[in-house]
Amino acid sequence: MDDTTRIKCLPIALKAIGLFFIFGIYPMMRFAWPPGWGWIPPYQEYQILSLAMYAILGIFLILAARNLAANIGLIWFTFWLNLICGSIMFLMMAANRVEEVNWVGNIFVQYLIAGAIWYLMPRHVKSLQQPDSGGK
Repeated sequence: MDDTTRIKCLPIALKAIGLFFIFGIYPMMRFAWPPGWGWIPPYQEYQILSLAMYAILGIFLILAARNLAANIGLIWFTFWLNLICGSIMFLMMAANRVEEVNWVGNIFVQYLIAGAIWYLMPRHVKSLQQPDSGGK
């Protein structure tokens, strides 16, 4: 995939990830699959805090999709956040087999999001730059 195609696909992915962060995590945690998305035993305070942080990040990712060049730091932050959190959770799961159910839930999705961002980020930073407006 060339940078032109990546630049067309990345905003779509950022909006989808943002919408999932805003509207998707709570239903997964509460209704669809609580063991795969929540804590065992449940810690309501931590869940609310996580939901709030991911919802705010989701809003900013949707806004970042409008101007990739101005938000490259936020996009890479989202990549690293998901890669590192998923890796830490993987290590915690390996140490405590009770958390195995999180492999299919949180960890898989975090790696999926990190992988999508990595794949869709243009390989050349100049590709993200806005065309020169002639010094205006």
